[in-house]
Amino acid sequence: SRLIQRHRQLSRFIMHGLSLSIDESDDDEELSGDSGWIPWFCGLKGHELFAEVEEEYVRDNFNLYGLRGRFAFYDHALEMILSTEAPDEDDLADTEFLEIYRDATDLYGLIHARYIVSPRGLQVMREKYLKGTFGTCPRVLCDRQHVLPIGTAEDPRNAQVNIFCPKCEQVYSPKSKYKELDGAYFGTSFPQIFLQSFPSLVPLEFTRAFVPRVFGFRLHKQKSLITRKLEEEGVVPPQSSTRQGERPSTAKNDMAGSLSAPCEI
Repeated sequence: SRLIQRHRQLSRFIMHGLSLSIDESDDDEELSGDSGWIPWFCGLKGHELFAEVEEEYVRDNFNLYGLRGRFAFYDHALEMILSTEAPDEDDLADTEFLEIYRDATDLYGLIHARYIVSPRGLQVMREKYLKGTFGTCPRVLCDRQHVLPIGTAEDPRNAQVNIFCPKCEQVYSPKSKYKELDGAYFGTSFPQIFLQSFPSLVPLEFTRAFVPRVFGFRLHKQKSLITRKLEEEGVVPPQSSTRQGERPSTAKNDMAGSLSAPCEI
């Protein structure tokens, strides 16, 4: 049945996480009972995008408002999240454990989405962003611009996590190892709040548009979506001879230190 298949998938996932945690403990520290469920969960392969939510934040009922009614095993899931022990092999054979684990995963994800837009959470995510933990934009002309995780739905099990590029302001699919992460675990507003909180991290240079050419000659009256967007915003005059990627002198002061709202193109 579908339920049994789901249990098998969760079992393989948790078993892989346990083996990964044990391997990493050889270099860092021994896997002990006080490592906690949250560090274990965030340390699983493919969970690098997660921030470790502080225990005090999880214990504050104000931060959990509205979540209880969304989970069948809310109390048990919350207890698992706050547990000082990581799952072991005996847990993998327990059907009830797997059901609670599923709720615990979604519950932690929704708490995580709230935490990363809090003052402390933003600082944690800032460190990850500066290190390039979230990856870089797949668009070649964005010159490996660091990206941010974003969801397209607020409710779990609707869409996977995506990545948002602050330079071209486009959303892309992440690397394959992140495709199992739910977008609701990061929320739909995180990149915007992040960039408003840290305006110095907003890219100041304009996005370079791809210029289609045939044998070195630019195609007549053909414009990329990026070029059209820059013209609509008044950054580049229509049919301007300005080289792609250059900053018009009249726009330098307007862009410095400001964050424009993303526009649909």
